[in-house]
Formats: sequence, C-alpha cells, structure tokens
Amino acid sequence: MDSQANALIPVGVVGAGTMGAGIAQVAAVAGHRVVVVDADAAAANSVPGRVAGALERLAQKGRITGAQRDAALGRLAAGRTLQDLAGAGLVIEAISEDLSAKRGLMGSLGEVLAGGAVVATNTSSLSVTAVAGAYRRPGKVLGMHFFNPAPAMELVEVVPALQTSPDTVAEALALARAWGKDPIVVRDTPGFLVNRVARPFYGEALRMVEEGLARPEEVDAAVTAAGGFRMGPFELMDLIGNDVNHAVTEAIFQRTYFDRRYLPSALQRQYVEAGYLGRKTGRGFYAYPPGPNGRPPVAEDQAQRITRRILALLINEAAEAVRLGLAAPDDIERAMTKATHYPKGLLRWADEIGIGNVVGELEALLERYGDPRYRPSPLLKSMAREGASFF
Repeated sequence: MDSQANALIPVGVVGAGTMGAGIAQVAAVAGHRVVVVDADAAAANSVPGRVAGALERLAQKGRITGAQRDAALGRLAAGRTLQDLAGAGLVIEAISEDLSAKRGLMGSLGEVLAGGAVVATNTSSLSVTAVAGAYRRPGKVLGMHFFNPAPAMELVEVVPALQTSPDTVAEALALARAWGKDPIVVRDTPGFLVNRVARPFYGEALRMVEEGLARPEEVDAAVTAAGGFRMGPFELMDLIGNDVNHAVTEAIFQRTYFDRRYLPSALQRQYVEAGYLGRKTGRGFYAYPPGPNGRPPVAEDQAQRITRRILALLINEAAEAVRLGLAAPDDIERAMTKATHYPKGLLRWADEIGIGNVVGELEALLERYGDPRYRPSPLLKSMAREGASFF
C-alpha cells in the first residue's frame, strides 16, 4: 500500500456489524472503493442501505452535500466471499471478539490478498501479535482500533504487533489521518490504552455498589456533579452493553495474568446472566425507557468521596501507562479525552490535584482493604517524593 496514494486503494471490510458498517462508511466518504463481506450474506447486503440512511442524516444536517453522499454510496458494495477482496490494498476485519475466529480469517485472507496489502484488526482487547501470527505475511498486519460510532469518533489506536514492519505502521497512520482521524500508536498490551486505563471507571463504581456504599444512580450523580464527567459509569455501561463491558474486563484480567486491578465484577456478571444488558435489551442498571430519569441529590461530601476514589484509580492507570511505555503522555491525554470524553486529561488532572494527594488516596484504600488493586504506581510514588509533575 503506497501511503502517498492511499486515497486510491480499494478497501475491504470483513464484518457487517455496527463497527464494520461504520468503518466502511468512513472509507467510502474518504474516496475509497469499499467492499464489505460477512459470513451472513444478508448482513453484508444490508450495509449499503444502512450507510445510505446514515449519510442521508448527515446531508440533512448540512455536514455533507448531496453529491458527496451519492458519490460515497456509489463506491460502496457488498461482496459475497473473501475472494471479492482480492484487489484490496487494505482489509480491516471487524468480526466477533474471538481469537480463533480472527486467526482463521487471517489464514483465509492470506490465500486471497496480494503481497502488498495491509491487514488491520479492529480488536479492542485481543493480542494483535497473536492475530498477526496466523497471516502468511505478519509484517503487514497491525491493529486499527476504531471507537464506536466509527464515523463520529476521531481517535484510532494504531497497534503494531511484534511482527509489524515500520512501513506498515507509517502507512496506517497516514491513512487514518487522510480519513480525518487522530491516530495514536499504542503498544500491543491487554486492552491497549483506552480500554485498559478506563477500567477503574467501571470497576471501582461496581465495587462501591457491591459494598453497599452507594446506589448506581448515586454514583452517576456524584461523578457528573463533582467530577464533571459527561456520563456516570452505570449510564455508560448500559450504553456500551453490560455483556460487552464485562467481556472486555474479563479479557484484560486474563491477559494480565489475573492482576486484581482489572478484577471483573460479580454484580455485572449477574446482570449479564439475567439478560440485563442495558439500552439494547430495555433493562440494565436502569430501565429503558425512560433510562436515567434525572439524577438524585447527593451530599457534596459523599459526591467528593466517590469521585476521588474513582479518579485516583484512573490516574494510577494513566501513570502506569506512562511507566510501561504504552503510549506517549500527550497521546494518553488525547486518547482519554477524545475516546472517553473525560473532562480533563488524567495526567494533567493529577498535576492539578497534586500527585502526593493521589498517592495518599491510593495508600489509604490499600490500607483499608489490603487489596493490591489499590497499589500506587511506582512512578506516582517516586514523583510524589520528588515533588514532580507530568507537565
């Protein structure tokens, strides 16, 4: 794939779900011919119509012209088999989060695609290195993790596998920028960057409810009022889907060899087992409709305690991301504000609160519970001793 002419390359998308259709829309609007393939032919055939509806809404809002809408739709087609992707210069897979399925697909694509084609996996939690190992040219494979909805979300995590060539990374970065995205390079570690750093937003909120310290609606009210978060963790889990959110936590927990910082919640597992998945099933931590129907009043001191506890663990994860070299500090700040819409970058938030105060909060929780999930990052501890700051 020639990065200087990447607007001309044909793009293949494997997987016709919400993410696959969204990625296909992005590529078609950017000027690529796009073919979408799915094991379910009806699902693949539905993509042009679904994208047409999305583009029509954009045209009605004045975000694209009618000519741009029609041109993008003219470049989008459904394929019948993987053989229809033979001419693609880039193929992005967005099938189910199952490693054996993704590796099987990679083996099949290796028999179809030309030597110069780049293959990207949109996995959010699986090992890109393991996926790449099943492709006959692993140096041409990397992760391109889009966030949902792909047309609207600016951030893309570009994740090189251990085998990925530098040229492949450069090509993927150039392509993402040409698509109007803001790509950041992230190491191939469990959960990559955003999903890994964000785990405490959900996990610690669930822990407080499990302990009877607050109800879900009180936690949501606290973090939105005292922390300025757009949505509370329980509202957000219902939006994402408790099944999806729990599965990501489980994957990160297992891939970190059961590090208790990523311990899944028994309460959330019960909600999944009950079918209370959130908005998509009409019942999650809230009932839909009406969904969260206003937020209850929460005493200021309680709101501050809840928010401080969650925020300390989020900052701790961001600091560990710096220490482990998962991404550059500026990239971490951009990622957590653009992909999760946090009101501030976590590292700058740490500087504002005072790193010593963050460490104090973590050490108090560690003493209270004796649980290593609360252990402060060695980086935070050394910075607190030295009076240092991130920026």
